[in-house]
Amino acid sequence: MFFQRNNFVNIPKKGMVNALGAFAYVTAIALFIASLQNPNSPDSPAIKIMAPIGMLMLLVLSATVMGLLIFGAPVMLYVDGKKKEAVQLVSWTVASLAVITACMLAVMAYVSA
Repeated sequence: MFFQRNNFVNIPKKGMVNALGAFAYVTAIALFIASLQNPNSPDSPAIKIMAPIGMLMLLVLSATVMGLLIFGAPVMLYVDGKKKEAVQLVSWTVASLAVITACMLAVMAYVSA
């Protein structure tokens, strides 16, 4: 499995894979939300009640998934006494997320121009 304790030979690669996993998750959620929108139907009372509940549940689920993807493996490393590797993995994951975010913002700026 990906989170096995002896499976941390290539920490930069694992950080990048974590960031790509987070990006894939966020993209899937965004596509799911976009597919639910129907501009031709009026909002019913049930939708007005269920939408906030659904969004809050999605927030909780998203925070859990992102916490596991970004901090799960580093916490295991830290508990095993591999503090340097844990910090490196978090650093590579955050740096990779920053690069992906910058690329996405650049594409958005290019497409909207």
